[in-house]
Amino acid sequence: MLACGTVIGGGDADAQTTELPEIVVQSATPVSGGDSGFASVTTVNEQELTSRGAASLGDALAGRPGLSQTSFAPAASRPVIRGLGGFRVRTQENGIGSHDMANLGEDHAVTIDPLLAGQVEVIRGPGVLRYGSQAIGGVVSADSGRIPTQAPASGVRFEARGGINSANDGREGAALLQAGGENLVVHVDGVRRRSDDYRIPGGRQANSSLDMQGHALGVSHLFADGFVGVSYQSSQMTYYIPGVASAAEKNHIDLWQDKWSSRGEWRINDHGIDALRYWFGITDYRHHEVNVVGGANVIGSVFKNREWEARAELTHMPVETRIGTLRGALGLQWGDRRLSAVKTTGVLLAPAQVRTTAAFLFEELTVDDGLKLQAAGRVDHVGVNGVGATFPASLLPPPNAPTEFGVSREFLPLSASAGVLKTLPHDLVARLTVQHVERAPDAIELFYKGPHDTPRTFEIGDPNMRLEKANTAELGLKKTHGDFRFDASAYYTRFTDFIFKNFTGVRCNDTFATCGIPGASFDQITYSQRDARFIGAEAQVEYDIGAWRGGVWGVEAQYDFVDARFRDGSFVPKIPPHRIGGGLYYRAADWNGRVHLLHAFAQNRLGAFETPTAGYTLLNAEISHTHRFAQSGLVPEVTVGLRGENLLNQNVRLHQSYKKDEVLQPGLTVRLFASVKLN
Repeated sequence: MLACGTVIGGGDADAQTTELPEIVVQSATPVSGGDSGFASVTTVNEQELTSRGAASLGDALAGRPGLSQTSFAPAASRPVIRGLGGFRVRTQENGIGSHDMANLGEDHAVTIDPLLAGQVEVIRGPGVLRYGSQAIGGVVSADSGRIPTQAPASGVRFEARGGINSANDGREGAALLQAGGENLVVHVDGVRRRSDDYRIPGGRQANSSLDMQGHALGVSHLFADGFVGVSYQSSQMTYYIPGVASAAEKNHIDLWQDKWSSRGEWRINDHGIDALRYWFGITDYRHHEVNVVGGANVIGSVFKNREWEARAELTHMPVETRIGTLRGALGLQWGDRRLSAVKTTGVLLAPAQVRTTAAFLFEELTVDDGLKLQAAGRVDHVGVNGVGATFPASLLPPPNAPTEFGVSREFLPLSASAGVLKTLPHDLVARLTVQHVERAPDAIELFYKGPHDTPRTFEIGDPNMRLEKANTAELGLKKTHGDFRFDASAYYTRFTDFIFKNFTGVRCNDTFATCGIPGASFDQITYSQRDARFIGAEAQVEYDIGAWRGGVWGVEAQYDFVDARFRDGSFVPKIPPHRIGGGLYYRAADWNGRVHLLHAFAQNRLGAFETPTAGYTLLNAEISHTHRFAQSGLVPEVTVGLRGENLLNQNVRLHQSYKKDEVLQPGLTVRLFASVKLN
């Protein structure tokens, strides 16, 4: 929910100021990067990503107000934003979607490694309309700089980051190099991770190890008014899935992804046009779900996703009107996704295709120094082709059996938003935003039918689903200057035809014919729709108490909650609990320290067939030192730090995880990390 990451929520070793900077905007037009204060934005900087060493975006972001994680496995942990995840949260890197299959299942990894990202932003509110109505819950955007936008100041930029972890005997490292001059810049990077089963109170969490590697090459041509670039990246990983049945079968996932991307910008500054920008990506993804039988690997399922995506934005130059200065952008987006899932016992998802075309418009009106207005609109055309099935109303087999048939659906989601940003006395800034967002159901929600081994679910899609619609109002207040700073938000969302995984209470094995038989071990789930409402709030506060040894020390606090219910008053499943926390921090040019306590309350507001989850308290601490060498040296800046997590060694279970009754989060962890920079 924070509009900055340099001081609040972070700990940038360079931060000595008592002011919180606004969101970094890539151009004069607010829609070109960031949201100019109209929405909640959490920014996680490079030092935070290095100190945590997280193997997944969910783990890298968890703990901040409004953000949690599914945490199915160390490598498979998707972000959960205000209780929403899966198909409602878009993950992207350098402006292009991650194009994996992480939204299909909590055991599937997001193919973006946080260690290589220079920054990760979480965008909520009106700004998500730039990226698609599928991002109804928010956008998690990583920037790894694989397509350079400018030449290094000295001709060469080198960075290396890494660490070792006591909980899983983990070791990881990443390095990047950019070199070039006025017209041509080349980027090369690589990352490597290995870890064993992680420690929990009283032992180890069986079957939780990880082995991952990736690399990328990018090149950009720079010219006076912009750039154009292309990159190629490849990643491979093998990660194991904890849980009773998964550990017994040594269940693991082998994953491969190759992606080509291109990005460009032309700053025209003429004929009323400010700039033209584009993003383009082509991805080939597949993973195998593997069990070990008799000492040999046996592939149980194969998932494939081939995806194309393109987005372009044309920003116009400022227009002076009678009531203020108008800035804005017009954009187009196109996508083509082809996916499938096959199991040895049958087809889980017959080859399906999703085609999307969209147009969107953003306009911001600056009335005066203290008042801004914003409006945005988006229209999508979504075509989905696949094979659906009609299951008996009882969802039980013989004499009934599902009937399959070809399906071609078309949807026309319409979305709009508006916002007001008002500067108040005492350096306060208030914001009010309203939005209406419509989302087409995903091919998975329409067509999937069959078992999903790792979460132990038997999932049934509904080819007759309707558009999901959400109306949201959010009120925010922040103060970013002075010794006392805060950012707070409260929101209300009303969903029509909210799509969710509905536990039926029936158990199945590998086929529908086994549903309802004694001893079956998979929970039957149907993708269903009901009206729902979400109410929540987030707050984070910092107070600089005083100066000490060239730096500033102070106290911080945070709180968040989300209450989600269906129209009949029953609870939406898998919603994170209330959380409250606080601590001490110290920031100076060369030292950075923080001690933080976060308490998650017990979750007793349960959806159908859910079990209660006990509360927990996380005590984390961190200290790091940065030394800057002479600029003529080969290593001008080195940071070394020590981070402790779950120092109380508590049993931590996450309510939003499908395996929370079988899987504990890591116990007491000590991590040594370091980074080296040459600019």
